[in-house]
Amino acid sequence: MFSRYRHTPASTPAKPQLSPPPAAVSEPVVPPARSRRLATRPPATDRSEHRKQRLDALKSDIHKRLLETLNLGALEHASEAELRLEIGNLISEMIVEMDIVLNSEDRQTLTQELYFEVMGLGPLETLLQDTSVDDILVNGPKQIFVERKGRLALTDISFRDDRHLLRIIDKIVSAVGRRVDESNPYVDARLADGSRFNAMIPPVAVDGALVSIRKFKKEKLGIDDLVRFGALSEDMARYLEAAVATRLNIVVSGGTGSGKTTTLNALSSFIGDSERILTIEDTAELQLQQIHVGRMESRPANMEGKGAITQRDCLRNALRMRPDRIIVGETRGEEVIDMLQAMNTGHDGSMTTIHANSARDGISRLENMIAMAGLEMPLRAMRSQVASAVNLIVQASRLQDGSRRMTSITEISGMEGDIISMQEIFRFERTGLEPDGKILGHFTATGLRSVYSDRFQRWGFNLPATLYDAAPSQE
Repeated sequence: MFSRYRHTPASTPAKPQLSPPPAAVSEPVVPPARSRRLATRPPATDRSEHRKQRLDALKSDIHKRLLETLNLGALEHASEAELRLEIGNLISEMIVEMDIVLNSEDRQTLTQELYFEVMGLGPLETLLQDTSVDDILVNGPKQIFVERKGRLALTDISFRDDRHLLRIIDKIVSAVGRRVDESNPYVDARLADGSRFNAMIPPVAVDGALVSIRKFKKEKLGIDDLVRFGALSEDMARYLEAAVATRLNIVVSGGTGSGKTTTLNALSSFIGDSERILTIEDTAELQLQQIHVGRMESRPANMEGKGAITQRDCLRNALRMRPDRIIVGETRGEEVIDMLQAMNTGHDGSMTTIHANSARDGISRLENMIAMAGLEMPLRAMRSQVASAVNLIVQASRLQDGSRRMTSITEISGMEGDIISMQEIFRFERTGLEPDGKILGHFTATGLRSVYSDRFQRWGFNLPATLYDAAPSQE
């Protein structure tokens, strides 16, 4: 029935001489009755480890035979059920030939893992399908960490060896037309489900290949969801709704894994369907819900070092495409110049993210990027450009208990001499620490009235004065 998935040889070859099964997978010798009565059963942890080693060795041997037997070209058009059945049939044939006995649980586990090896990403596939996992971090073949709810934990999953890990990396990058080798030892890519993938291999990675996967979240979190999760208060949500709707230019600042992209997605939900939005990203992660969205993604150079399309190239082209708003997934280089010019020349309501630890650090980061772009400009002129372009900085932070919160909302109100003047409207204040390490605190208004309050009123957002009162707004 499944012969179409197997290679058809030109002539029937002689049955190959099979090597004896590895010692790790051979059945234990049954001791005599007297010895059996005296023998003690090994601890459960040892039995589990022995079973894992036994299955790993068997999987390695059968996987080699599967690659020789299966017609991978035909498998692309088969259903998952057909593939699993075919792999199961091949496993049955091979364990009979190898004179090995497997119970039903081991056989089911072996079939699942071999299916992932042939059609998926091997050991990583289980973690990719686990919805509770946010990040997957591989430090060599024997160490795989995951992040759940902001906390890192070591898993019991591993690769067989360095070659196994490198084969999976090559499978990922070749699927998107990229390469990784000694001459190009690191690579960025996007998995089929949209997850962000980064890898670095030896000799740059000293103790084995390093892999980082930021999983793509299928669910679209809105501001109401973030309020429910405690990432911000209802008053902050009302203020941000007015800020986005009245087309303030917003920069979301934060460290790695602080929730910048999630925050940007949530803020974009306040943009109306009547506006044309263009998004520019290195790796497409934004999930805008409007009907008029044009998405652009940068592209690295090919093997000859040509054909690279940078975020700056995309941004310059976007300005010719009649956008109402431009959203840059992350500003980290010379594209900052075009981004600030766009914000200053009629594309109000644009948004981006940057890596910084506070609002003031975010301003310094923008200045540094302008300087690194090679644009010679007096410091005052540079700061004046930033102050007139950016209206609001939303600081996202991941606290030490793993929680993610908007710890500050700061307005840029203009220039005072050579200094950019800023005022904080909301902040998160810590009040203590629970025995389990959970951080206690609340969101509070600073008591300063927004410099954009008149703008809000002209657009129909009559925010009450109590919104800016210096009182705790959420426990």
